[in-house]
Amino acid sequence: MATTSTIKSPAPAKTTPRPANPEPNRNCALCPRLAAFRATNRAQKPDWFNAPVPSFGDRNGRVVIIGLAPGLQGANRTGRPFTGDYAGDLLYATLIEYGFAKGVYQARPDDGMTLVDCQIANAVRCVPPQNKPLPAEIANCRPFLISTIDNMPRLEAIVVLGRIAHETTAKALGLRASTVPFAHGAVYAAGRFRLYDSYHCSRYNTNTGVLTAEMFRSVFAKVRGDLA
Repeated sequence: MATTSTIKSPAPAKTTPRPANPEPNRNCALCPRLAAFRATNRAQKPDWFNAPVPSFGDRNGRVVIIGLAPGLQGANRTGRPFTGDYAGDLLYATLIEYGFAKGVYQARPDDGMTLVDCQIANAVRCVPPQNKPLPAEIANCRPFLISTIDNMPRLEAIVVLGRIAHETTAKALGLRASTVPFAHGAVYAAGRFRLYDSYHCSRYNTNTGVLTAEMFRSVFAKVRGDLA
């Protein structure tokens, strides 16, 4: 069951850099391991996107969805978050159902689907080996997450997919982890934002029953109901 906690109005740590551009450049070298993995992928698959995947959607939207990182054969291949893998099938179907997207999702960036009142970003913008970013890589990419949030002037709802996205978003907002423990369906008031927790919509989570489609839809039903 969803829980609601009211917490002190958040503020990002003063020592955290805040780039004006919410997207890293195509050859970002902040994380040597990820840059090396990118170079290998470019050599093996030169027709793939193989770069930091930019956010997708409406920067004037009231909702942002934060995933973990691009999938190797999904967003890393197509260049659009959650596009080309199972997680995108569930995510975009749910967004369409609750009016946060329109069109037909066809698992490719030129399918014409658009987001409505929301944007999708990842906690880590580059694909990591085995889909497992290191703590230092998550920290290196956090300034871009902060900038993404800063550049959404009408933002009200932040939906985080999975524990890692939750934890780095909490840090981006300047929240103490102990005040916002991750739990599927949890909702935390954080200043002008509400933070909504969901298990990640990965095939692993759905195949093992950790997350059902109904559990996932319930999070977005709550977001839709809370928006004025």
